[in-house]
Amino acid sequence: MSRLIRAVIDTQALRANLQTLRKLAPHSRIAAVVKANAYGHGLAHAARALAEADAFAVARIEDGIALRAAGVTRPILILEGVISEDALTEAAQHDFDLMVHDALQIELLRKCACQHRFVLWLKIDTGMNRLGFRCDDFPAALARVRQLPTPAREIRLVTHLARADDRQDATTGEQLERFKAATQGLALATSIANSAAILSRPDTHGDWVRPGLALYGVSPFANESAASFGLVPVMSFETTVIATRRVARGESVGYGGTWRAARDTTLAILAGGYGDGLPRSLRNGTPVLVNKERAPLVGRVSMDMIAVDIGEVADVHVGTSCKLWGPGLPVEEIADCAGTISYELLCGISSRRVLLEVR
Repeated sequence: MSRLIRAVIDTQALRANLQTLRKLAPHSRIAAVVKANAYGHGLAHAARALAEADAFAVARIEDGIALRAAGVTRPILILEGVISEDALTEAAQHDFDLMVHDALQIELLRKCACQHRFVLWLKIDTGMNRLGFRCDDFPAALARVRQLPTPAREIRLVTHLARADDRQDATTGEQLERFKAATQGLALATSIANSAAILSRPDTHGDWVRPGLALYGVSPFANESAASFGLVPVMSFETTVIATRRVARGESVGYGGTWRAARDTTLAILAGGYGDGLPRSLRNGTPVLVNKERAPLVGRVSMDMIAVDIGEVADVHVGTSCKLWGPGLPVEEIADCAGTISYELLCGISSRRVLLEVR
């Protein structure tokens, strides 16, 4: 059955973006970040398309288990680590890599009876102030990890950048210097760069890079397009015209009457609203591609429908396919119209209501 609203995933674009990132960081291995259902692109589908990645990274253990169930044999890093004995046992059973960012996690590993030799990514907080050992506490944490009864198979050192998406901000350089100082003289693999740093700061690449947004063909920078980096949009968020209607000058449409027609015109009513992941905050004038022409959204986004002014677009009828974002209409632009970021739009797609069509 054909769905009125669908997220179409271009797996060829995913593979192309992975290769582009390899060229940009040729001396680093890639841990492809597929958390949050692969940023709304479908966890298992994305992992299969990214099979040539050196490893995968997910936020939580249940996503790692889902990847193993889908047949993924590559290393899988649990970015938030684990905080219970049961979760640690599961991590051992599935041979997950673990992020270690807290003394509690080291204690869990010390007491673990499973005798599994984990690959451990020891996180240093260089300024994000979210997870990780502060630089002053890191040497003691590393010493405790090295003294575990069951030695780690490998220890890697990692930090996370807070403002890499702002090229002008000095924070990234400051974090990098703190990381270098904390890890000086340690012959251990390092991982620093997220998507923004991969694209803009080769000095952060280290032994491992952790791309997320860029894999999906989206720019992390406010004023630079994904295309300028050779990246291709992976998701097309498409919908369908379910009705057309004439409105006279001065008439309003939708809840609250937030838009009134400045002239006699025709509206198309499209399937899709905040119940599907389309933000209610989208402003009047947000572009929608109708027959490859830009047509402005008018009125308030409702739960299941939006209205678009098609007075300047020819040959629109019930059943016409429209694009909410994707190639030709970057998700970054739509996010700006909603007063949010592209991450939120991609991750907000409702998998219960929207058909995920993988090509």
